[in-house]
Amino acid sequence: MATTGQSRPRARRSRHSHHDAPDTAADFARLERLPDGAEKRRLQQEVAAAWLPMAYRLARKYRNRGEALEDLEQIAALALVKAVEGYNPSRGCAFESYAIPTIYGELKRHFRDNLWDVHVPRRVQNLRNRVRVSMQDLSGGSRAPTVAQLAEHARLSEEDVQLGLEALHGFSSLSLDAEVPGADNGYSLLDSLSVQEADYEHVIDREAVKSRLRCLPEREQYILYLRFFREMTQSGIARQLGISQMHVSRLIAGACRRVREEIDGDQGGEPDDPGPPVSRDSPSPPGSPVSPRPSNSPRTPETPGSSPTRGPSGAPGPPGSPGSPGAPDAPGAAGPAGSRGSSDASAERGEAPGPHGHP
Repeated sequence: MATTGQSRPRARRSRHSHHDAPDTAADFARLERLPDGAEKRRLQQEVAAAWLPMAYRLARKYRNRGEALEDLEQIAALALVKAVEGYNPSRGCAFESYAIPTIYGELKRHFRDNLWDVHVPRRVQNLRNRVRVSMQDLSGGSRAPTVAQLAEHARLSEEDVQLGLEALHGFSSLSLDAEVPGADNGYSLLDSLSVQEADYEHVIDREAVKSRLRCLPEREQYILYLRFFREMTQSGIARQLGISQMHVSRLIAGACRRVREEIDGDQGGEPDDPGPPVSRDSPSPPGSPVSPRPSNSPRTPETPGSSPTRGPSGAPGPPGSPGSPGAPDAPGAAGPAGSRGSSDASAERGEAPGPHGHP
């Protein structure tokens, strides 16, 4: 069969490799000429809607990785809007060559920053990716590759390979309700954790009280031991020690108050200085009330012509009192030596007074 000199014309090849890549070159050229405003924003939305199927196709490549497909499509759509706003057709490159890396970058950033259950630095994440690729390349044999083989294949140090291997298990965490491998009775990780000890809250209080209790008298220490460690009642302690229950109550209250005051004093600083004790013989400061003379102090004899002693109401005291008319100036002033100089002394002994007041 003879062939003609004319060859069959070839089918025209589309400039886009995907069916979801529309031709929006004229729209981008118009966007470059439009000023900022409502018309430009409307045209950008139309262009983004035309390229939206491509963004969804790129998002579906990351499905089944622990994130919902709807969220991935939303992230890809937002990245597409950024690409439409930042694309510059005057640089001579196609829009898809600029939009596809932008969408992939936003999807990878979402996985890197939001989907790790345990926060891992970005450098360690990159080490994880390189180690994972090396493990996939070297896993053809029957044995798992060693750390030295992974380090040689990935051109990393063995320490970096160790970090990457540890990061392989940090992307997703294991639930505490998950069953422990090898357990037959439903034993979970939560069952292996220790419970909170209630006495941990009292450790500081015990240590603060311990040194103060040692400074108490031995009897008070023993009473506190019986009351708070042996849990005996106050009446039982009183019967054991041979004292009253009221006495036991006062001893317990006083010991607890003393320990509490010492602890509060150490926490709040030194207590206020009450000042030096004031002596009875020292002069009182101006404006302070004069304290009465103690009853056991010697009375100063009154000189002739001094005013008689007054009672509480200001009236002269009763006859026979010191300083009253007709009474000696001091006790024992009248009568012979060794005798009591008033008839009151005879009355105290139950004797009748004799002549001159003597019995």
